[in-house]
Amino acid sequence: MTYDHEVTLIGQKFGEDDVGNQIPVEKETVVLCSKKSASRTEFYNAAAAGLRPEFVLIVHAYEYSGERIVEFDSVRYSVIRTYQTGIEETELTLERMIGNGGHIY
Repeated sequence: MTYDHEVTLIGQKFGEDDVGNQIPVEKETVVLCSKKSASRTEFYNAAAAGLRPEFVLIVHAYEYSGERIVEFDSVRYSVIRTYQTGIEETELTLERMIGNGGHIY
């Protein structure tokens, strides 16, 4: 498998504002990945549940820490499913996000 693409994994941690209130802060990590199409079965099963998978990115398992948002080719996607294919790789099935974190329906 070749890792020809870059993806930004977007996690969330909490920081403090000027008066000490906790605020969410995005933590971005750029990693290499491989891209493949979502299978027909996966697409139709997800559609039955109201989801619209676009494609699957494969990342090294040790680089993925449960992030639920990624940015790929300047577009944000929600991770709707993860699948560890072995000890070295994790598949991320992605759905395009719209607006402020919403999904396309």
